[in-house]
Amino acid sequence: MQGVASARAVRIFSGVPDANEDPLKTVARAFVRLEQLLDRLPLDIGTDLRARLGLLRTLMLEKRPPALVLVGRRGAGKSSVVNALFGAKVAELGHVTAQTGRGRWFEYTRDGGRMAVLDTRGLQEGSTPAEEDDAKTALESLAAQLRLRAPDLVVFVGKASEVDAAIDGDIEGLERVYAELRAAHRVEPPLLAVVTHCDLLEPKATRLHEAAGEPAADVAEKLAHVEAAERALAAKIDARPALQARHVATLGVSSYMSWRTDGGVRADDRWRIEDLAVALFRHLPDAGRAELARATQARQVQEELATTLTRATAAVCAGVAAAPIPVADIIPLTMLQTGLVASIAWIAGRSIDRRGATEFLASLGANVGVAFVLRQAVRALLKIAVPGGGTVVSAGIAFSGTIAIGTAASGYFVRRLSLRDVRRVFRRDKEPPKEDHPPGV
Repeated sequence: MQGVASARAVRIFSGVPDANEDPLKTVARAFVRLEQLLDRLPLDIGTDLRARLGLLRTLMLEKRPPALVLVGRRGAGKSSVVNALFGAKVAELGHVTAQTGRGRWFEYTRDGGRMAVLDTRGLQEGSTPAEEDDAKTALESLAAQLRLRAPDLVVFVGKASEVDAAIDGDIEGLERVYAELRAAHRVEPPLLAVVTHCDLLEPKATRLHEAAGEPAADVAEKLAHVEAAERALAAKIDARPALQARHVATLGVSSYMSWRTDGGVRADDRWRIEDLAVALFRHLPDAGRAELARATQARQVQEELATTLTRATAAVCAGVAAAPIPVADIIPLTMLQTGLVASIAWIAGRSIDRRGATEFLASLGANVGVAFVLRQAVRALLKIAVPGGGTVVSAGIAFSGTIAIGTAASGYFVRRLSLRDVRRVFRRDKEPPKEDHPPGV
């Protein structure tokens, strides 16, 4: 029976991925095969572990560009917010007159990460857009596109100096957006409010993006004005019961960037844009998170996602290691751990295959080569010699070892630590602590 299970594991996981294939999807398909193997093992890994395995599949195999709809009046900075998130000029700006005409979905790409954005005509626009549009009003143009596709998030954009200036018409337009979504798709996505142009609040010359070099009193005064603008906009939104229920956050930002004619960056005064990326990340469905992390290159987003992947993978590894069948887990654990490394590298803007992930593990001194064989042999013997306690020890080793691998990969690919520093972290974290009880085991 044990030999049959081991042979089945080798057959399922020994396939070589296509060199041209997305490494995350290659790994995710292996997760699907792992689920098939677990169904045949005499082991109930529990609802929690199966949920974690499903989370890993969603994040990787089912990953897709997050879909956002930007709503606000002309000049509020909708296109500037998109450019600021990407750190590149991907959306055209209308500096003097209305730029965006026919509302339509755009898919923007940076370093292989994608984001779908419905860029719309400004509400209450005072001039005809540069682009043509058959719709008579901005709301009609927006409604037509919302019927085609539902967004994951609605982002309402308001200029800091205008959050209490005839903004009721904009809020009514926002209510129309949700009415269209309910009618067309029966959904009400989360609502994130963004206060832009915070850099222009008084004291105007005080730089929030370089606050360390500014007088503390001036910075405090400007931050107080930002908070007042956030409160004013939040109060306007929350005064509408239909919007209040969906309103998740209000965040003041500066999205100002300027480019030379050759495409180079002339000025970058962005402030709190990474906080905005984090807010988007936390309210997106799981399937849209990986693409957002790669597209925005926001370190906090990448670290949060890397931690999610690491802990979920570690829990699944512990569940596999606890299986009462010696040696059957060797191939699955190898696949899970190399897949974790490849996934974190992808999130950080790198694409490596399973071979590259194995080489990274080797550089850490992880479970490869002779050390790998000995470690797996010890774990297998523990299961034979001490059937109950052996599986607990084995699960603890698999859990803590996977956590150490994920932490090292995040340090190297996301935080850009040196390999020497990463090795030190790995050696410190790889041994299971006393009284360690991996989740779900």
